[in-house]
Amino acid sequence: MPVRRGFFCPNPFNLWDDALTSMRRSRYAAFTGMIPGMLIDLSLCFAALLLGASTLSARYATIPGAVSELPLILAGATLFALVMALMYAVVGLYRPTPMTLLGTAGRMAISLVVGAYVTGLGMRVVADRGYVEQLLPAALVYLLVGIVFVRGGLFALRRVATLPRVLIVGTGAEAQALAHDLQVARRHGREVVGLYPTTSDDAAKVEDSGLRVFSRSQPISELVARHGVREVIVAVREQRGGGVPMDELLTCRINGIPVIDLAGYTEATRHEVPIASLKSSWLVYGHGFVQGWGRRSVKRAFDIATSLLLLLLTAPIMVLTAIAIKLDSPGPVLYRQRRVGLGGRSFLCTKFRSMRTDAESDGVARWATQGDPRVTRVGAFIRSTRIDELPQLWSVFVGEMSLIGPRPERPAFVEKLKQEIPFYEIRHTVKPGITGWAQVRFQYGESLEDAKRKHQFDLYYVKNNSLWLDLLILVETVSVIVFREGQ
Repeated sequence: MPVRRGFFCPNPFNLWDDALTSMRRSRYAAFTGMIPGMLIDLSLCFAALLLGASTLSARYATIPGAVSELPLILAGATLFALVMALMYAVVGLYRPTPMTLLGTAGRMAISLVVGAYVTGLGMRVVADRGYVEQLLPAALVYLLVGIVFVRGGLFALRRVATLPRVLIVGTGAEAQALAHDLQVARRHGREVVGLYPTTSDDAAKVEDSGLRVFSRSQPISELVARHGVREVIVAVREQRGGGVPMDELLTCRINGIPVIDLAGYTEATRHEVPIASLKSSWLVYGHGFVQGWGRRSVKRAFDIATSLLLLLLTAPIMVLTAIAIKLDSPGPVLYRQRRVGLGGRSFLCTKFRSMRTDAESDGVARWATQGDPRVTRVGAFIRSTRIDELPQLWSVFVGEMSLIGPRPERPAFVEKLKQEIPFYEIRHTVKPGITGWAQVRFQYGESLEDAKRKHQFDLYYVKNNSLWLDLLILVETVSVIVFREGQ
């Protein structure tokens, strides 16, 4: 790929790449994609309420006690910023899922209305009600103006700014697929300067004529300096035998250029662990898999508190669901099915029945599919809204499951998947969950290939699990349920 000539505008988002590099390599990498946008939104919301307060100060200055003191205004601005950022996350504005302009505007409107209402409830405790009822609309006006100008400016910068340049070591199918993904990725776009061949894949033909293949006679460090490369990605499945120029990669690393393999890059940017070329050594020597006593205790306390609260809040919904199931089709309200959990041990997973009683009358286990004819009318609704999973909150409370974790599979499927999917048993090192990373980042799965892709997200969760990741999944699950994303 030729080097861009002429006008050059440094990409301001490269500063974020530098500042967040260490975080991307850690188990908090899932948050790096949303941090810049969230910080901007927090600043906009905080400034908007301060400007609204400044606008109203003269009008209410003659009314004793109507205008809140500066500490209370700052506290209100902080509350407004935090509530709005949380609402943006709940409606999915920080998710990597592409959205139309109309869809984005709709979710933004929902978050503004609900966020302003919640902030108003909090501020009325310590401030004059009439003042608050005029302050928040003024803040929303300033916020909308700020969103238009700031977001519009950032969009313009993205159009003229250069993308971070990367050099891919390798010319095989995985290297070519990576190059294509980097060029079209929405949030992690990169300018691929070219592919650097190795002896192990010299014979591979680069099908994409738009990809430049450098000669091995040119040192990698020289190419990095000449083309302004910011990162080197090694996309070679077999790195033994001297094919990968380790000395040159070491030179790049010493000079401050990050060098990362394909698995590490995919984990850091797409938040999944690719299994096609994954080796045990990468899992053994890499970070993650924090399963100590402290993490288990925090997670268990989180599960008990959250499941108990949700059981109380959803009790009316579960009663109505039970009545609807009984009226809709003959058979029991609850359906118990054996699933594989922590340590490969089986347990009875309880759900609201969503299929006919003769769904598997032949005794053969089958994956559910979209539009499955075995699903009842009420079952279609409770499956799409996840209401059928609510009885599993009791399994979470008693410790058989966790609120967040890989979804448990049936023993018949597990035996098959263990033979087809590498490192499948790793998912059984944590408790299965009602929702998980795969459920909020991937669509409905109904095939072996879908199971493989979901396993890559499950591996990421097991490797990087933390309380913060659990909270992120919990928030994104709301968006998935409300807007019918994923499964």
